[in-house]
Amino acid sequence: MNRTSRLAMAVAVATALLSSACAADTDSNSSAVSDKAAEDSSVGHIHGLGVDPADGSLYVATHFGLFHVPYSGKPTRVADRWQDTMAFTVVGPGHFLGSGHPDLTEDLPPYLGLIESTDAGESWAPLALQGEADFHILEQAGDVLYAYEATTERLLRTVDRERFEEFYSGDLISVAATKEPGQLFATTGKGQLISIDASTGQTRELGGPITAYLDATTEGGLAGIGPDGVVRVSDDAGKTWQETGAIGGQPAAFTITEQGWYAATSDEAFHSDDNGDTWEQVL
Repeated sequence: MNRTSRLAMAVAVATALLSSACAADTDSNSSAVSDKAAEDSSVGHIHGLGVDPADGSLYVATHFGLFHVPYSGKPTRVADRWQDTMAFTVVGPGHFLGSGHPDLTEDLPPYLGLIESTDAGESWAPLALQGEADFHILEQAGDVLYAYEATTERLLRTVDRERFEEFYSGDLISVAATKEPGQLFATTGKGQLISIDASTGQTRELGGPITAYLDATTEGGLAGIGPDGVVRVSDDAGKTWQETGAIGGQPAAFTITEQGWYAATSDEAFHSDDNGDTWEQVL
């Protein structure tokens, strides 16, 4: 297979990755009843990962609810809620932000907007845009929260988590904020790497490998996972990339925390404590 063919295949896989993730959850409300027939410990399709600094434990946001993954034993659904949490991030001890679609037992609109939990997912409260926004990406950077609204393909920012400002429009899979103030990096629906000026919304295309999910390293660099599960790192703002390890499947989520690197396929989660060189399955 020549280089052009490999590139075309990688783009197709990256595009399918985003399409399947979004399409599977567009009709989540209509399928929620049948979803509940699934085994109670089944996580379904994974959308997000986060580590609670209160105890260093992993939380997995899925199509079937938010799961707590202990150091040993089976994952447990938090508060027995089947909320389809499409976007998820941990912003402090026991303090989570999310978005998605409600459990059908709840009298809520199909789009949750921005929601908040201050008790590690036991309860959630609406913050903004309930019934209006379906966020698929939430990225906290200092005092600023970046939120990607999937139905309109708009990247928004907010400081008070109540009022939002649009500054970029386009199809995105992931967004990462490095230590450089106002500088964002993102992957498009075709797996292309771009940089976004958070003050102007201006973008710059970056060379490099087709990338599905992206995050900033604790050292200020970038790390990404390709559609084939290969992990790569960049220490020069995405100019060059070095291959490290691999998770062994198409990625569905990726996050870097003080407790290590976490990645997931659609139904499995992995942890790395050596900057992506080796991975241990934890779910």
